Amino acid sequence: DRIVQTIYKLLADFRIRVYDEDLDMGLLRYVQIRAARATKEIMVTLVLTDPVLPSRNTFVKKLVKLHPEITTIVVNVNDRNTTMVLGNRETVVYGKGYIEDVLCGKRFRISSRSFYQVNPLMTEKLYNIAIDCAALSGRETILDAYCGIGTIGIIAAPHARRVIGVELNADAVRDAQHNIHMNGLTNVEILQGDATRFMEDLAAGHGDISSPDIDVIFMDPPRSGSTEEFMRAACAVRPKKIVYISCSPWSLQRDLEYLTQNGYEVRKAVPVDMFPFTGGIETVCQMVRT
Repeated sequence: DRIVQTIYKLLADFRIRVYDEDLDMGLLRYVQIRAARATKEIMVTLVLTDPVLPSRNTFVKKLVKLHPEITTIVVNVNDRNTTMVLGNRETVVYGKGYIEDVLCGKRFRISSRSFYQVNPLMTEKLYNIAIDCAALSGRETILDAYCGIGTIGIIAAPHARRVIGVELNADAVRDAQHNIHMNGLTNVEILQGDATRFMEDLAAGHGDISSPDIDVIFMDPPRSGSTEEFMRAACAVRPKKIVYISCSPWSLQRDLEYLTQNGYEVRKAVPVDMFPFTGGIETVCQMVRT
């Protein structure tokens, strides 16, 4: 909040207008701030409608002087008529362009356009519950679908034979590949691509990986849930367990209905209160092949 308040004051000093969606005028569209609990690193992302920030160097110097806790600043350009917060172009104007945090004993790099849970303390609880639901013996091959920066798969890797992660977001894939090496893991690989297409290729017996026998699937889809095509292919692959992490009870109900009608039963469902005092809830479901 203090950083945001300072930015608003600097906007007035530098005569920078906040973007007005109705008028389609103004420069600063959003401010995204990410803070790492373990490392205390802070990343500020300024989302602009134009790549030119007036007196950029002076603006950045003043902001960092007032808030030396900021470790990196990124300018992101979103000039499209869209509800998406971030655009596809960005420039690092201070620091290294990412922050690092620690979850469950593993270190992770997070860039501005990569997804990262906002409550890391409860995220550790969430991931530990998910890995407990997988009941790993060390001999399994895991598929981490919608893997993001690789958090779940990397945390699970010491307890498995092999982990394969699939993620569509290219920035998240770069972070995930860096995270694999940073944590010294040799049994994890990350592939960029659509999770549904990957699963369909796997079910058809071809694709980008060898030895496609999957024992456990971790699936952590967006709020809209998974696709019927993904679930159909997942059931065809016949993993022993599916661990489904959901942030939407409505899409979870729909997807569990499909999976339970196609060879799986819910053995456990654990709610995790990631966002206290809100209506949001995360749920971890353990599904076992019948």
